[in-house]
Amino acid sequence: MSESEYMTYARSGVSIDAGERMVERIAGAVASTHGPRVINLENGFAGFFRLDYDEKLFKKNYKNPVLVACSDGVGTKIKIGHMAGRLDTVGIDLVAMNVNDMIVHGAEPLFFLDYLAVNKLEPEGVAQMVEGVAAGCRQANCALIGGETAEMPDIYRRGEFDMAGFAVGVVEKGRIINGANMQKGDVILGLASSGLHSNGYTLARDICFNKAGLKVNDTVDELDGAVLGDVLLEPTRIYVKPIVKLLAQYKVKKVVRAMAHITGGGLVGNIPRVLPKECNAVINKSSWTVPGVFSFLQKAGPVEENEMFRVFNMGIGYVLIVAPDFAGSIAKKLKRYGETVYKIGTITTGIGKVVLK
Repeated sequence: MSESEYMTYARSGVSIDAGERMVERIAGAVASTHGPRVINLENGFAGFFRLDYDEKLFKKNYKNPVLVACSDGVGTKIKIGHMAGRLDTVGIDLVAMNVNDMIVHGAEPLFFLDYLAVNKLEPEGVAQMVEGVAAGCRQANCALIGGETAEMPDIYRRGEFDMAGFAVGVVEKGRIINGANMQKGDVILGLASSGLHSNGYTLARDICFNKAGLKVNDTVDELDGAVLGDVLLEPTRIYVKPIVKLLAQYKVKKVVRAMAHITGGGLVGNIPRVLPKECNAVINKSSWTVPGVFSFLQKAGPVEENEMFRVFNMGIGYVLIVAPDFAGSIAKKLKRYGETVYKIGTITTGIGKVVLK
């Protein structure tokens, strides 16, 4: 039998050689997220992370440490990246969607793992995505200690892929934030988003590419002449550093009652997740400037305002509910940390829902 008659993994659609080239390409990006708490085992089968690297500091901050874990993806935003030939930003999104969820409960991210499934392994494209994940991890002060890239030509069509991320963090048990001490009169602060973040893209794509007939590289007058793909691919803002820094200043006083990452469902869908049943969140829609991308989508659809607030973040990517006496000082601190902060509402007695005014 000639060599050409033998079956191989590569001829069946999976290239081990391409996988090895990809691993070599991303090694530097992955290592850039590692600090002294990461234990590197050459050719290991798992990632290792030391909780006790600085034992005195760890014991000072954590008497009863609780591990916190979450998993998320970036949805159909990856289709925009593929259309535009830019895959690095979706890696940042992947980290953001996980770590922004985690810090809601007062946790500090420790490490991150990623999973990428593709039709065909293209080392350059995969490397872009992983480099984006590494960039997100650096923003979030967490280590990328493991991952998996699966080439599955029988599952995904040509050019298709999907991503998932997994984050693990730690919080002191007595400082878990869950909204339990929320009360009438508490102030709702909103932190500005960078754009759509990673939610609502099925509707956004339908409006832009089907209804409006635009191409990903078109410039859009209603978006101040920006390239559509650039606007849609703007990475999700990562709020880890300012929130962790803020919470470190209020370890005794529980002045941050609750927080919410504004993802799919918008303000009306995410804030109720942290509201006690006897409280409502009254949001003043005129208290912040809605970014142009949302106005463009609403008009081009057209989309009713209630639906916009139910699908998109509308310019508010993260919410803090704080004690009224501390609202001003907390807002000043967050602005000092680089955030754009708005007072967007208050807590009233109610039934655990959001009221838009």
